[in-house]
Amino acid sequence: MMLNAYPRCRIVPQPNHEVSFEVSGTERLRWHFGPQYPRPFFYPLIGPSGNTLTRMGHPGAANHDHHRSIWFAHNKVLGIDFWSDAAGSSIRQREWLAYHDSDQEAVMAADLDWFDGHNPAPLLTQRLVAAIQPGPDAEITLELQSTFVPKSESLEFQKTNFGFLAVRVARSLSEHFGGGRLTNSEQRQTEQATFGQPARWMDYSGPVDAAGTIEGITYFDHPDNPGYPNRWHVREDGWMGASICMTSPQMTQRQRPLSLRFQLHAHTGDLKPDRAEAIAGKFRESSGFAVTRSSRKHQQWTVSRIA
Repeated sequence: MMLNAYPRCRIVPQPNHEVSFEVSGTERLRWHFGPQYPRPFFYPLIGPSGNTLTRMGHPGAANHDHHRSIWFAHNKVLGIDFWSDAAGSSIRQREWLAYHDSDQEAVMAADLDWFDGHNPAPLLTQRLVAAIQPGPDAEITLELQSTFVPKSESLEFQKTNFGFLAVRVARSLSEHFGGGRLTNSEQRQTEQATFGQPARWMDYSGPVDAAGTIEGITYFDHPDNPGYPNRWHVREDGWMGASICMTSPQMTQRQRPLSLRFQLHAHTGDLKPDRAEAIAGKFRESSGFAVTRSSRKHQQWTVSRIA
């Protein structure tokens, strides 16, 4: 049977430890996992108009270079800081496991090791699955599934506002530096009204070019995540994160590892709450991903939706 040689959604490996996610031959997202960085990240996330919806670093604070667009981190893992660049800890991609191309979605699975900066062996492994799906009007969604497997029998992610998935939006989308607006699923707006409040999703929308084109990112929590609907750490300077550990720590066990699912929707125009609710419902009903070894002889893996 002839395979589709050029499906609509593709994963395209690049030089310098980078991976491009393409839709219809156009890059919409890039994964960076080079050893020069303390942890991997996605940049840019390209919106429907072709402009980036995320940025590298804080627009007004040089000590926030650890804010790299879209990234995974946690401030307190057994007391170890995996959030800032100065702590000496690191997250390293050990290997990619599978790339899957199709007309419906492009999916990458990879194993990331978390090192405390002192011991050669990692504390835990994060099995990451990242998938982009095209939508109407050149919109895309980015689905992210992470499973945290400790090397010991169990491991505690301690109470903190910082972790696990953070998003730094483009300067023009931020409330303070641009013309953007934060809105959550409860229709609260601005940092003051949304910080620390439980919500099923959070949106940051605003202008992305000189012509005043409006686009945004809606960030969805999943009902299977512990604490759902979680509280949010958001700032008017342009960042948002679902704080899984804001009110209590979370444990992960080798036999029952912590698994988290999130989704980002890069949309055109201002936030449409009814549309966001429909996407949230579709995400809620969708199955997660399974990463399985297809051939031990050739060390091959596959990634697919759970049936």
